Amino acid sequence: MSGQDWSRRADAEDDLREIVSIGRTRKQAAKEPAANVWFAPFNSSETTVEWRAAGAKPFAIIQRWHIADSGDPDKQGRPRTMSMLVVTRLPPGPVCHVAYVDAIANPTANELARKAADDFARGFTCGKDQVKVIGAPGRAVELATAR
Repeated sequence: MSGQDWSRRADAEDDLREIVSIGRTRKQAAKEPAANVWFAPFNSSETTVEWRAAGAKPFAIIQRWHIADSGDPDKQGRPRTMSMLVVTRLPPGPVCHVAYVDAIANPTANELARKAADDFARGFTCGKDQVKVIGAPGRAVELATAR
């Protein structure tokens, strides 16, 4: 899948939190449910995504996120970084988070995320279905889902 067909939107970085959404244009991406999802702790996302597709039609992406754990500072007093994978569904239909996989608690996190994308993304109803935690929840998912 190429970037010429999809636009990635990341904003709200000024306070060390990111929002990522997908759309054919930045304006369309900003209107998707994923553009309204944020994690309370400071966070960042990797720029690399794994596209999941059926033939030439993408239906989901998997992206690694880093979540700051203020409750577990390192020796310099900085929050430790916890890693998780986010499965996001793509059109047709709304763009939203489908599943979270804690990358530290699950040695096979990539495989779990791929299976979650393949099993759930196409049938997921944004706004109705709950985001699934796949595998062992772990600290990153705990931080990301705490409100």
